[in-house]
Amino acid sequence: MGAPMTSTDLFDLEALYGEEERLARDEIRRWARERFTPLVEDAYRKGEFPLEVALELADLGAFGANLEGYGCAGLSNTAYGLMMEELEYADSGLRSFVSVQGALCMYPIYAYGSDEQKEKYLPKMVTGEVIGCFGLTEPDFGSNPGGMITRAEDKGDHYVLNGAKMWITNGGIAHIAIVWAKLDGEIVGFLVPTDSEGFSAPEQRRKWSLRCSVTSELVLQDVKVPKDALMPKAIGLKTALGCLTQARYGIAFGAVGAARACYDTARDYTLSRIQFDKPLASFQLVQTKLANMLTEITKAQILCWRLGSLKDEGKMNFAQVSLAKRNNVGRALEIARTARDMLGANGITDEYPVGRHMCNLETVNTYEGTYDIHGLILGEKITGIQAYQ
Repeated sequence: MGAPMTSTDLFDLEALYGEEERLARDEIRRWARERFTPLVEDAYRKGEFPLEVALELADLGAFGANLEGYGCAGLSNTAYGLMMEELEYADSGLRSFVSVQGALCMYPIYAYGSDEQKEKYLPKMVTGEVIGCFGLTEPDFGSNPGGMITRAEDKGDHYVLNGAKMWITNGGIAHIAIVWAKLDGEIVGFLVPTDSEGFSAPEQRRKWSLRCSVTSELVLQDVKVPKDALMPKAIGLKTALGCLTQARYGIAFGAVGAARACYDTARDYTLSRIQFDKPLASFQLVQTKLANMLTEITKAQILCWRLGSLKDEGKMNFAQVSLAKRNNVGRALEIARTARDMLGANGITDEYPVGRHMCNLETVNTYEGTYDIHGLILGEKITGIQAYQ
């Protein structure tokens, strides 16, 4: 009888990562497990995000880690992905907080903003002094963001925004909101301070998933913003979707972390739980389940490694991200459900993290493009035929 395998790296992917990537991952892993994991159970019960950790995450270089300049860490995309994996090993809400700040707020300012907008916001977002949110989804337009009804009117020396956004992560704690609206029929992006008159962000409280995360509606009633609030390159739906590609990249990595957390819990539990005078892990059904879980985790890890390499080489495209997000989150959700089953009645208590991960992954499987929408994106890539219009 050999010693149990304690790693999920069966194919020695560790050898493919550079020293910078391993160091960045290991530092986030240490912080997440030592600092955040002791907080998450209580935060999840209360339905709150422990905002006090924001400055600590900033000190770790977690915000906009793969961006250059403005105080950003300038790490590789692979290093950034591995950081997201370790954050989601702790909780999907934690990774969502960091993903929204970096990929959905800092990235669009970095890619589409003016030099003045970059200088004004990015250094303070790196340090966590300014928290952002991303307002694209609307109450009646989720998978079809192009149908949005939020409007911007040009009033000569300023714009006036009217509309509503829904399911906005960080909305209630943000200082700045990136709001997408139609201006003369064209979708454009604005930087809207959340203390603007007419702007409100009522929090959505009745959630049984992603409870350790702030989710809000954004309501804009005659919100007046100056002309320089418009991001000059944020013109067209394609630019908004480009932000989603950045976020989905991090989600693909993050889901592996949640899957690993569930697998680790199930492995440890079945090795220590005695039934019929022997460990649960000695039964064939349990071993097969663990083997299936490890297989899917390994496939997802290899997808992430290759996706990170492509992004670092400037060759990544949105269809590749859709495949990775769809596969990795879908398989992570299956792994969480299997782990919950393997823990029996204990799987429904928050003494173990699998129930929390399982509920969280229901949200992760839906946001940033549902499992089925990503299937249609891939279907269009395969056939050349758009099936959702």
